[in-house]
Order: sequence, then structure tokens, then C-alpha cells
Amino acid sequence: MTQPIRVAVTGAAGQIGYSLLFRLASGETFGNRPVILQLLDLPIPEVQKALQGVAMELQDCGFKTLAGIVTTDDPNVAFDGVSWSLLVGSKPRGPGMARADLIRENGPIFIGQGQALERGASDLRVLVVGNPCNTNCLIAASNCNGVPKERFFAMTRLDENRAIAQLANKAGVTNAEIKHVSVFGNHSESMYPDFENAMIGKKKAASVIKDRKWLRGEFVAAVQNRGKAIIQARGKSSAASAASAAIDHVKDLEAKTARGQWFSAAVWSDGSYGSPLGIYTSLPITSDGKGGYSVVQGLKLSSWAQEKIRLTNEELLSEREVVKDLLK
Repeated sequence: MTQPIRVAVTGAAGQIGYSLLFRLASGETFGNRPVILQLLDLPIPEVQKALQGVAMELQDCGFKTLAGIVTTDDPNVAFDGVSWSLLVGSKPRGPGMARADLIRENGPIFIGQGQALERGASDLRVLVVGNPCNTNCLIAASNCNGVPKERFFAMTRLDENRAIAQLANKAGVTNAEIKHVSVFGNHSESMYPDFENAMIGKKKAASVIKDRKWLRGEFVAAVQNRGKAIIQARGKSSAASAASAAIDHVKDLEAKTARGQWFSAAVWSDGSYGSPLGIYTSLPITSDGKGGYSVVQGLKLSSWAQEKIRLTNEELLSEREVVKDLLK
């Protein structure tokens, strides 16, 4: 019998968790491999009761690949022996709260989770979804002794998916026609979605969408501010699309990337494209299908694009400064 893969999800009773868990359990993400879900949420009776309800629904789906469910409020239990840990839960930004304050509020959560993640399996990989995800990822990885920083990722696949949708809509084509979209930097309003290397069919995106002003202006701003626009329209933050992007990320890391393709993720910087060392910054990467990845090299970027990337990385450096006392 195939050994089950253990997958931890934090904030599992929340909106993103609810959209995420059924796709992890169904066989969509890991194929026919059995999955044991280890679900973590706050030690609050109402939250734990809701978590039990989610577990009941998962059981009632009758997924043939669901081999077990653990519900807990203890990170040491949730992360024990896991190969994948999806850190979804984080404190949301309140009215009038500065980004630096949010970073400081979430810091202790990710210190504790980073320490508990030492209980993960030898092939552990961690995807941080909870915002501000790049710096939360830095805190968790810095406090997880013995686990290489290259096994931690922050999610910018949602931003890539948003950029693909914007380009497809503008060009009047399907999302499937869009390739080679990269997101650089921080998952924030400073991120840079690269259209200069994007392809629509077999043509450069900028040769199909000839409106340079739109590409440099409305397109970039739309991707940067999409989360805010969804909150204004829906009254709630994006959940299903965030969960879908997390699934995309896990699937892309589990499989060997097709030749000539890549995807976006915030990874431990190796200096590519001028990115400073010591931060988690979004870059175009490929997966070897065995737990490793490589940063795509040689993409041509204009001086305008390079400046956008410099600015978003400067923001990450300033965030690191805010939490420097939380890093090991």
C-alpha cells in the first residue's frame, strides 16, 4: 500500500481552509496517493467546534484518497511527520493598522509555528499563505532549526494567476493562451507582475497588447490592488482564489516543470535579478519534481522593470528590519 502523505493546514476552519481542504483530500493535488490531513486552528471553543464540523464534511465526501483527519489546537501535533505544511492562518489587518504593526502582530505566531515545524518529515515543504506572507515566511524559516530555508515558500501564485487573467481579458483570449508570466518581489501593493516576458500564444504579450500605457499602468495596478478590489466588491477577502493558487503551488512543486515553462513563488533569495540576500522574494522558478527548484535565469527586463523590482525588494528589506529581533 502506498504510504500516505501527511499535510498540515493552519487556520483550517477559516474561509481559505474551507475552500482548500476538499481539494487536498480529493486526489486532485496528490493523485492517487492517500492523504492524512492534520488541521490546526485557534484554541477557542467556537473555532474548534467549527473545525470539527469541517472534519465531518470531509468524512462525508467519501474521498477514496482521504486516509485520516487530525484536528488540533497544538502546532506540535499538527506538524508531526508532515511532508507539506500550508500556513494559512494569520491575524488579519484591522482598520487603521499599519503594515508594520500587522507584521509585528503576526511575528510570534510564526516563531512558534517555525519551531514546531522541526517535527516535520525529512521531505518537509512549507507554503506560507497568511499575510504578510513573505515576511511571515522569513520568520518561520528563521526559527525552524535543521530545515533548509529553500524548503520554505511564500505564495505569489495568486498574483500570477491574477496577472494571467488580466492579460487574457485584455487580449480577448483564454487563460490557457497566456504563458511566461512572472511575479517579482513582495506579495503587497509593491509587487511587480512582469509582462515584458509574457507570451500570448506564440507572440510577446506586448506585441499583442500594443497599449504600453495600459501595460505599465492599469495592468500592474490591477494586479497589485486586486485583493483590495475584491474586498470592496465582496465585503470579504479572496478565499476561493487564494485556495486555488495554493493548490496550484503544491501541484507545481510536486511535478517536474515542463521544459520552457515556469511559475512564481517567493523563495529564499539567491541574488537573482538583483534581489538582496536574506529575504523571501518572488521569482520565476522551475521544479525538479523531487522537492527541489531552480530560479529561471536570463529573462530580459527593461530598466523600468528593474526599478520596479528594486523598489519591491526594498520594501521587503524594510519589513525584515521591523522583525529583526524575531529572526535567528
